[in-house]
Amino acid sequence: MVLLLLSNVFAENVDVVEVKILAKTSLSWDKSPLPNYLKSKPEITILRIKIPAGVELSPHKHPVINAGVLLNGEFTVITEDNKTLHLKAGDSIVDVVNKWHYGKNEGNKPAEIIVFYSGVQNMPITIKKNSPAHNKK
Repeated sequence: MVLLLLSNVFAENVDVVEVKILAKTSLSWDKSPLPNYLKSKPEITILRIKIPAGVELSPHKHPVINAGVLLNGEFTVITEDNKTLHLKAGDSIVDVVNKWHYGKNEGNKPAEIIVFYSGVQNMPITIKKNSPAHNKK
């Protein structure tokens, strides 16, 4: 019943609703295939991250699939094997999974990104290089 009501609302306002696909892929930005989803209790995390101008993030990796949209500024992502992605406001990213990488804001204003992580309960979404979790593996 609720879905029927919502579909009627969208149908009546079809001329005012704009939908733009920002990303739809089974590959990360470096063209690596995304891994299969883990078979466990899902946990979605959404972060809004601000990186000040001139800041370089520590090397890290994500054991889960994640994607984001850069809202403001510019941001560069570099993998351990020197593959590079430059983002500007409005660009989307499907990030690398289980690959060491880092990001840096080479611009003169803060970079702001919203990132969606598709993880599982009790699993970190980010592992920093030289962290206790990294040293155990």
